[in-house]
Amino acid sequence: MSWFDKLKSGLGRSSAQITDGIGNLFTAKRKLDGPLLEELQDILIMSDMGAQTAGALVNELKRTRFDKEISAQEIREALASEIEKILKPVTRPLEIDASLKPHVVLVCGVNGAGKTTTIGKLAKQFKDEGKKVMLAAGDTFRAAAIEQLQVWGERTNSTVIASAIGSDSASLAFDALTRAREENIDVLLIDTAGRLQNKTNLMKELEKIVRVIKKIDESAPHDVLLVLDATVGQNAHSQVETFKQMVGVTGLAMTKLDGTAKGGVVVALADKFKLPVYALGVGEGVDDLKSFKADDFSKSLMGLEN
Repeated sequence: MSWFDKLKSGLGRSSAQITDGIGNLFTAKRKLDGPLLEELQDILIMSDMGAQTAGALVNELKRTRFDKEISAQEIREALASEIEKILKPVTRPLEIDASLKPHVVLVCGVNGAGKTTTIGKLAKQFKDEGKKVMLAAGDTFRAAAIEQLQVWGERTNSTVIASAIGSDSASLAFDALTRAREENIDVLLIDTAGRLQNKTNLMKELEKIVRVIKKIDESAPHDVLLVLDATVGQNAHSQVETFKQMVGVTGLAMTKLDGTAKGGVVVALADKFKLPVYALGVGEGVDDLKSFKADDFSKSLMGLEN
């Protein structure tokens, strides 16, 4: 199965909601009038694109096609083209700087978003590229997170730095970076806790991690990756805002797109925050996390062929 086919399948629920909605409006060609534009906007909002982004897309359709005969296929193609324009500026892979030894990636997100699995899949990708990878189990509050990261370490033949449950995550990050420099590691991926309900403590913890690793390398972390669970839909906006404030997020990874009809939230986040979308997850498999491509995503979301 090609990545495009996997993405299209993964976005199936989101795509079906949009394409079925558009299909129900068009049994044949019809004029693009005001009431039809309103219904189209409602369909896009239902896919979690949000009112602002949905409104901008519909306004562009109005500007170019208003009062003209149009088909469902033409609507989907026009929307895909406009969505691609929104997504193009945020299409950027997570690139590792070979001159940094190591390139430090701090991975954050709420519990259950898929941080640890994303770290494991990224580790596999970097190992496949011939890089030396180290994983730091910085979510010291959850035994499961530490154990899960150790399993990924074994799977990918990556060194894992871990400590006892409840130990200081900043100290662990400091030790991991010290060792990574000694061992000439290319990429250090640091897992973190995600207890957003206790925001003040989490903020202090993340700030402390950043502070202590800067004592070793003033330029670190070189990337701050926020992992978002697509099934939360519009709630992803508040998560981006919170973690940006806490720790200066540099890019996003969207997981669980295959489990939701809310895939439109990726477009809304790109439109609002302009943060790079480094990767998309559409399955449990080790190879089901890939670099984001604007054209593939926009076509898949609109149920079009590549």
